[in-house]
Amino acid sequence: MGKKVVVISTSIRANSNSEVLATSFAEGAKSSGNDVTLISLKGKNIEFCKGCLACQKTGNCVIKDDVQEIMDKVLNADVVVWATPIYYYEMSGQMKVLIDRMNPMFSKDYKFREVYFLATAAEDEEYVYEKALSGLNGWIDCFEKAELAGHLFCGGVTMGGEIDGNPKIQEAYDMGAGITHS
Repeated sequence: MGKKVVVISTSIRANSNSEVLATSFAEGAKSSGNDVTLISLKGKNIEFCKGCLACQKTGNCVIKDDVQEIMDKVLNADVVVWATPIYYYEMSGQMKVLIDRMNPMFSKDYKFREVYFLATAAEDEEYVYEKALSGLNGWIDCFEKAELAGHLFCGGVTMGGEIDGNPKIQEAYDMGAGITHS
């Protein structure tokens, strides 16, 4: 039986380049016999964290929106994949808001051990996504049994769909296909 893989596409733009990478990764993971769930934040209601810290006492957030359902899937996944466009050398705001809102996970048991990061940006220098990767590593550091298993950056894509035909799509597929059952 394959691993449970949750791929979170944080872009809310139509024909998103980062979502193309997320979808390709998901297809690769499925091809290796894994149970894959692709979550898009398009149309999701995700409010800002209020900083009340009630979740530290109750294990649940006081805000009733779409985050709880996403969080439940992440908690029960073996592999978590984050895909984001890079804005101003950082992860998308909606990715950061979701990470902040998943604060109730901190005190709960979690299954994921492998985390992957996929990013796209208009600029193509390697340093363009380093701050976003550093931000994700901050989240991973809070889950001691998990580690960054891989990351992929595709620069030079600005408008939606510009990634079409880019070899990074195949790299994302291959990365997903590399998730093994052991």
